[in-house]
Amino acid sequence: MESAVRSHDNKLPKNGAAPSRAFWLKQLHQWHWISSALCLVGMLLFAVTGFTLNHAGQIEAQATTVHRSAQLPSPLLKAVGGDDERKGTALPAAVADWIAGTLDVDVASRTGDWSSDEIYISMPRPGGDAWVSIDRETGKVETERSSRGVIAYLNDLHKGRHAGPAWGWFIDVFALACVIFSVTGLLLLKMHAAQRGATWPLVAFGLVLPLLLALIFIH
Repeated sequence: MESAVRSHDNKLPKNGAAPSRAFWLKQLHQWHWISSALCLVGMLLFAVTGFTLNHAGQIEAQATTVHRSAQLPSPLLKAVGGDDERKGTALPAAVADWIAGTLDVDVASRTGDWSSDEIYISMPRPGGDAWVSIDRETGKVETERSSRGVIAYLNDLHKGRHAGPAWGWFIDVFALACVIFSVTGLLLLKMHAAQRGATWPLVAFGLVLPLLLALIFIH
């Protein structure tokens, strides 16, 4: 009986090594699956658009353009008349409201460049472009909206191009989640490497391959 107890005691982990390993495995698995859940849709989006951006020349985009014009009423023409020059100045609220109601273009939050004869407001957006022009003498208002399609829209989201600050914050949070996902994955590989002999050769291959491609084929 005493011998069996001693034999059992010899099998117990020293210095709490096994409980510590179990604790860190649990923590890493938890952070890994949480970050993977947060990254899932974003990683699919960025992977697909990475492919479409890499083959942008082979993927045809058919642009559509809509051009509209209208005449600014005389009372509102007085609010934008003159020949002074300004940069980054918004339209008067009444003019912006009239443009929104008549031409279905929201310029209330936009600023424009005022030259001596024209007010020009540029409104680029993901996958397309738009602008509004007001002739300060005649009151003629022109607007044009163009779209290059869904793929161009997603490509611009990939680059954060003209997508606004909210999307910029999303990219930052998504990037942080990807870092957590990758680091926890690397630590899990380390903890399981003893049972999986191909772990470090595969990790090394993933590191060396892009380096070799960059050194050999990119000049």
